[in-house]
Amino acid sequence: MRFAVLHSLTLGAMLRGMSVREILTYPDPALREIARPVDDVNSEALKQLVQDLADSMYDAPGVGLAATQIGVPLRVAVTDTRWREEDGERDLKVWINPEIIRRAGEAIYEEGCLSVPGIYYDIKRAAEITLRWQDMEGNHHSADFEGFQAVALQHEFDHLDGKLFIDLLPPIKQKLLKKRLHKQKKMQE
Repeated sequence: MRFAVLHSLTLGAMLRGMSVREILTYPDPALREIARPVDDVNSEALKQLVQDLADSMYDAPGVGLAATQIGVPLRVAVTDTRWREEDGERDLKVWINPEIIRRAGEAIYEEGCLSVPGIYYDIKRAAEITLRWQDMEGNHHSADFEGFQAVALQHEFDHLDGKLFIDLLPPIKQKLLKKRLHKQKKMQE
């Protein structure tokens, strides 16, 4: 199953009031930045960030987007693993300060990424996870996820740790792909 998942300034300075933001692409160094925890979950800036993430994800279109993918190094991501552009029904989930506390089993899904457009590979991840996170009101939650949703969450939360799905490829495949992507980026500049 294929899915596209989908600079250290102050949060207020990073947000430009736009809803659809540019999604950074590999090898942008901001994608390797480790996101810091959100301290103030009740801020207007966080609400705007979540809106920007959702608008950008749906516009791309993708099923997930992490804040680091739009250059905001905060532990925030959004997903909608049920959304289909054709019917327009949405099931947006917001993940603030997510932490995977258990992984079990194995699942292989063909993954893609909005930050590595046009590239798809089968990736092995945990089939089940237990997750802790906060919601927009600051409430703490814990729940188990499995299958496609578990895989999508692992993919998004890797972004918050400066990792991309291509980092999970075998070393030789990873090296060749990264070389090709660097070359493509230079040609675009």
